[in-house]
Amino acid sequence: MNLAAAHPGFLSPTGVEIAFVLVGLATLGAAVVTVTTRQLVHAALWLVVALGGLAVEYLLLTAEFIAWVQVLIYVGSVVVLLLFGLMLTRAPIGRSPDADSGNRPAALVVAVAAAAALVWVVVDAFRTTWIDLDGPVQGSTKVSGEILFRHWVLPFEALSVLLLAALVGAIVLSRKGDKEDAR
Repeated sequence: MNLAAAHPGFLSPTGVEIAFVLVGLATLGAAVVTVTTRQLVHAALWLVVALGGLAVEYLLLTAEFIAWVQVLIYVGSVVVLLLFGLMLTRAPIGRSPDADSGNRPAALVVAVAAAAALVWVVVDAFRTTWIDLDGPVQGSTKVSGEILFRHWVLPFEALSVLLLAALVGAIVLSRKGDKEDAR
């Protein structure tokens, strides 16, 4: 049996690889629309699409637990918190002139530099790291849970405090508006 026929290469992608690229492009498009739209509510809804696309990517990578965490925590909690914050602070629903400061070229340069730095750091950090395909499944619930609760508990707790502070801040800002309207 020909070894090349048994293991498809770069030029003969599988259906999962094609789906991964297509979902990745759709997710990238949703992310670009999220940051370029001038309507805050539309940005929040496009963020749902982008985060949902990431969950699909995790499913395609057979990391079901991480995919459901993505849906529950990010799509469910963060976006709902963002929408509640928009409602509580009485943010404008339509086009917002405050959403564009006119610094798009500078923001684009900073975004490209940050993306390049991030790619360089990740590639440099994992240049010699290889995944043991014969070992335990890396995306399984057991392995993910052990890694998550051993190494990443503090960042998740800090994120929960940050989200709670954002919600309390939105409530405080909305209450200040009520007092000013009563005067």
